[in-house]
Amino acid sequence: MAETIKNKKKNEPDGFDRFNRVSKPVDAVLHVIFMLAALTCVIPVLLVVAISFSAEESILEYGYRFIPKIPSLEGYTFLISQGKMIARALGISLFVTIAGTALGVLLTTLMGYVLSRPDYKLNGFLTMVVFIPMVFNGGLVSTYFIVSQFLGLKDSVWALILPLSVSSFNVIVCRTFFKTTIPESLVESAKMDGASQLVIFSRIVLPISLPVLATIGLFLSFAYWNDWYQSMLYIDDSKLLSLQALLNQILTNIQMLVKNAATIGVTAAEMLAKMPQESARMAIVVLIVLPIACAYPFFQKYFISGLTVGAVKG
Repeated sequence: MAETIKNKKKNEPDGFDRFNRVSKPVDAVLHVIFMLAALTCVIPVLLVVAISFSAEESILEYGYRFIPKIPSLEGYTFLISQGKMIARALGISLFVTIAGTALGVLLTTLMGYVLSRPDYKLNGFLTMVVFIPMVFNGGLVSTYFIVSQFLGLKDSVWALILPLSVSSFNVIVCRTFFKTTIPESLVESAKMDGASQLVIFSRIVLPISLPVLATIGLFLSFAYWNDWYQSMLYIDDSKLLSLQALLNQILTNIQMLVKNAATIGVTAAEMLAKMPQESARMAIVVLIVLPIACAYPFFQKYFISGLTVGAVKG
């Protein structure tokens, strides 16, 4: 009996580990909850893909279905007919996303590292300068004036990159990550060997900070790829429209034709009748979502650790 109790106590976790235990019924309930949460994210995407491969008459007659009653590629054919514009807009979006993410990660990590240094004299002041925009915004008028008039970036690809490159939240995440993860003794030993702050940052800090780099890179790439608002504000030249802004215009034009079907000419009405409205809308969604969904697995390895460690305020 004593030996059984001793073995039981031996198998039980001690200290804080006992608070991490989950009983089998609770574990089963958590599995069900997470499976339902996953399904609520996956099912709408599958439905959108299915609708994009459905014929327009099938959608009108049978409604939305996970298995298309009448499969068709007319939604994608409609986008291919706009192929030249879409290819140019895709190039703009790829350039903006890649260049903006690289620039944003560089600026954010530089600011975060500087603010994480305890011996920096302006640490407290600049931390407040970074934190205040998280609470108070300058407003649209002042932002538009600075970007378009003061900086002269209107109808420039930099108007799509610079306004989104630095975020106060990302800077604070980087600052906290460097402050809580990078050993101060490592930095001090590098100083004793004669290394400058730039050398310490580039050769010591960055190589061991892949989690926070991947996290900030994921945030920025999502922001740049999904952005259409900057194009609406600062871009008048159709050759500089991003993919999202162009597809939003195509979607708006389809809706405009639908609303004004009774007042447009016979030729336009015939074109409207042949136009794949619903399938084209869903094909647009698939075209926007697919590239960023393919990029996510490359960030996933470091995303959780970087987000959780960097999000601890200190």
